[in-house]
Amino acid sequence: MTTEQLVAQIHKKQSFLCIGLDVDLTKIPQHLLKEEDPIFAFNKEIIDATHHLCVAYKPNTAFYEAYGIKGWVSLEKTIKYLNTNYPDIFTIADAKRGDIGNTSTMYAKAFFEDLGFDSVTVAPYMGKDSVEPFLAFRDKHTILLALTSNAGAFDYQTKLVDNKELYKQVLETSKTYKGAENLMYVVGATKAEYLSEIRQIIPNSFLLVPGVGAQGGNLADVCKYGMSSNVGLLINSSRGIIYASNNLDFANAAAQKAQDLQKQMKIELDKLN
Repeated sequence: MTTEQLVAQIHKKQSFLCIGLDVDLTKIPQHLLKEEDPIFAFNKEIIDATHHLCVAYKPNTAFYEAYGIKGWVSLEKTIKYLNTNYPDIFTIADAKRGDIGNTSTMYAKAFFEDLGFDSVTVAPYMGKDSVEPFLAFRDKHTILLALTSNAGAFDYQTKLVDNKELYKQVLETSKTYKGAENLMYVVGATKAEYLSEIRQIIPNSFLLVPGVGAQGGNLADVCKYGMSSNVGLLINSSRGIIYASNNLDFANAAAQKAQDLQKQMKIELDKLN
């Protein structure tokens, strides 16, 4: 999917919502555990109930890898279901990969070619030759970790290097990478006050913003400081949507939570016009 196609979907649905499919078998409705594939059964109902309210889905691969080969099969079935039934949805493999060049190429092939994701999250710590293999894939996007919302982010990301915060160095250096036009960035919602300075460095790039909802991030603040002329935001919510209920009505409850966010997003989008 191209950036232009993603922006078109945002305006069509009046939403820039990304729903995280982080499936924990201890939290899903108990009746689904009787299914042959409880993870896929859960995802399918969530997707069918919310696809018209969001523009992206983001499975965190750890929640699938934790269940071994069965979990990986569930992930494969989920992305195939999305690509077959809702091909206009932007898909994100939240895998946080990043390794030496030939290994990164294999990671990229796994997520882009074998599974068919539109994008994958990548850690920048190993630098240029660990990121560019992902960027070599046409119409695929690499979402670079820039400034995350966890407490440990301050261990490194905001440290000064030559009188400049490290995350800013990451942003500026990444712009020089071959294929940098296919870069997006992770910026946590709880770091909304940093977005103005981030936008000075990457004014038009899309930002994947986790942390709205369960982690306490504020949607209005993120939009105030982070929205660009082409919207430039994907706001992720996981637990706050998919675990809105653990009863038989779980999919409808998830849709209601998604709709609540979508309505707020429409208000923010109207401000662009």
